[in-house]
Amino acid sequence: MQIYRVGGAVRDRLLNYPSSENDWVVVGASPQALIDRGYRPVGRDFPVFIHPQSGEEYALARTERKSGHGYGGFTFYTASNVTLIEDLQRRDLTINAIAEDSEGCLIDPYNGQRDLDDKILRHVSDAFLEDPLRVLRTARFAARYHHLGFSIASETMDAMRVLVDSGEMKHLVAERVWRETQRALGEQTPQVYFQTLRDCGALACILPEVDRLFGVAQRPDFHPEIDTGVHTMMALEQAAKLSDDCSVRFAVLVHDVGKGITPADVLPRHTGHEARGLPLVKTLCERLKVPNEYRKLALVVTEYHLQCHRAADLKVETLLNLLRGVGALKSSAKLEPFLLSCEADARGRLGLENRHYSSPNYLRRAQSALATVSIADLVSLGVAGDEIGRQLHDRQIARLTEFKQTNQP
Repeated sequence: MQIYRVGGAVRDRLLNYPSSENDWVVVGASPQALIDRGYRPVGRDFPVFIHPQSGEEYALARTERKSGHGYGGFTFYTASNVTLIEDLQRRDLTINAIAEDSEGCLIDPYNGQRDLDDKILRHVSDAFLEDPLRVLRTARFAARYHHLGFSIASETMDAMRVLVDSGEMKHLVAERVWRETQRALGEQTPQVYFQTLRDCGALACILPEVDRLFGVAQRPDFHPEIDTGVHTMMALEQAAKLSDDCSVRFAVLVHDVGKGITPADVLPRHTGHEARGLPLVKTLCERLKVPNEYRKLALVVTEYHLQCHRAADLKVETLLNLLRGVGALKSSAKLEPFLLSCEADARGRLGLENRHYSSPNYLRRAQSALATVSIADLVSLGVAGDEIGRQLHDRQIARLTEFKQTNQP
């Protein structure tokens, strides 16, 4: 039995890049041999085992044969005679097909080190064409290493287009799509993931609501970049600079999807795109099984981002409804991700990336002003029942009226 470190840990060590991955492949062993050594079997698709001390994953070397559709449409062969070279051949990219033995020696049969040096993402073999998930993974690696100067080999981009044209993308399960997308949102340049998917045609398959934004015109006085899809990518780039919170980045990605269905006869105006976008965001989140925390923020940003931009000009009642709608009256923690999302939207415009954006501080001050109005004060005065809600509202309006008279954006 021989054990090799493979994949991300080897790749990122060679790049001197931070990595939390540590995957292992076991050659010349049977499932029972690992179980006898205390490894715990997991996984239904192929034999993967958890190390009894480290808790890390150890997979038996395997080959695979296409037997169906999608990521799970494979039959695996994991006998003890499967070699390391055969196992590495089935991997997606050459930079992920490098192994390291116990002595620190590298096994690199597909020239992954050369591609690391040349900053190229290249597929290992024609096996790439059998797994649609590899389109998403390659796009994610493009986002992960874009700032280091990496690009996708032309033949690999061609292979991604072939996979898309084959119809295989529609067989990907929602959980796998979301997992790759969520990981891409956490990278330094997440916009590269979505742009790469658009370039190979995959964005229309997994996120048609975002894909249809490209080519949709906006008013140039508000959006010098004009194209809504371009604005979305620019806003996502700004979101990545402002926050590491992936829920903020996701909210920015989908905040303008309502513009994709603006009637053609009213373009380039998009009056009411916030309301049009809400059911689209809900459908997208349901389809990809997006976590609830992402969904909630995406919906409030979609609904209220324009009001945030105009915060200082809002009427008192509208300002109160905005703060209530984003949950700021219940928790100050809910306001910050909303403000970051709106700031990314405001900065994601050609030539306006460094603009001063005053709304966040204005809304923070408004929220602080309302914090002085409490239900406890009303209860102590003997107010009860429905009257509490009415008097609380009146006091909040009065407090915001006073606030607006003494505060400028």
